[in-house]
Amino acid sequence: MNKTDIDTPASLPPKQERHKLFGSIDPGPKTKPVDKDKMADLQNAKQDYLFDIDVVGINNVKHPIKVKSFMTPEEQTTIGTFTFSSSIAKGSKGTNMSRFTEQLTKYYEQGFTVTIASLKEFARELAGRLKRDDAFIKVDFPWFFERKGPSSELAGMNHADAFISVSYSRTDGFDIQTGLTGKITTLCPCSKEISEYSAHNQRGNVSMAVTLEEDFDEARTDWKEALLEAAESNASARIHPVLKRPDEKMVTEQAYENPRFVEDMVRLVAADLYEHPFVEAFEVSCRNEESIHLHDAVASLTFDKRTDEL
Repeated sequence: MNKTDIDTPASLPPKQERHKLFGSIDPGPKTKPVDKDKMADLQNAKQDYLFDIDVVGINNVKHPIKVKSFMTPEEQTTIGTFTFSSSIAKGSKGTNMSRFTEQLTKYYEQGFTVTIASLKEFARELAGRLKRDDAFIKVDFPWFFERKGPSSELAGMNHADAFISVSYSRTDGFDIQTGLTGKITTLCPCSKEISEYSAHNQRGNVSMAVTLEEDFDEARTDWKEALLEAAESNASARIHPVLKRPDEKMVTEQAYENPRFVEDMVRLVAADLYEHPFVEAFEVSCRNEESIHLHDAVASLTFDKRTDEL
């Protein structure tokens, strides 16, 4: 079949007619006000609406952000996924959803770099804009960092999934939580013990969520680097984007010399977090993607240094 065999129309109707062909209709009469000050404002209606609401807001808001780090690259642009919320009393019908993204745009236009300090300022200002006594903001983002091969020192980019959340209360102040999920290599201690040679290994996913002291100093400590090191330094081996044969030999032998169960991982990572003075409480979990099973192996623990004892 060639082009001359295809039955095509000599010409197309105008675009407006094409729209009507597929169901579009002409606009109907407009009777409601178009000026904002004349429009009904249902969200601000005051009445007894039966219950207080703990959380109302928006999530899955994707937006470009800037992130700083002590590791290379020291500043990067990445994608933040935001959650914004506040509480409302039963005397108010709803919240002003547009104010969340309106404030995000304002901060972005001013050169928004996501830090704990900037998110604290954001949450306090948001509470004021919403005329509430509290506000919550969380941002999840991929954080990229340079990793060199242990022998060749050839560099590439790794990444971990990080988050910062800030809860603000006019009476109680701030509650700050950060977290990171990093990938590691683990080698099975049981496999190594029972086998004549070799041992199976797997990719591990270590997730940490930590509550930081309210006056945490970002200028002195990069919490992302601290959490990443807690995960990677306790693993059988680290993950590398570029490995030449001498690198691979070193990584393979290191994994064999440092076997880890998921139980081992969560306890070792917890010990590192416990020793950080700026960490008040933490949750640690590890999920191993098993190489000789169809299932994953999992373990987790929580600890609050303010109330728990070793």
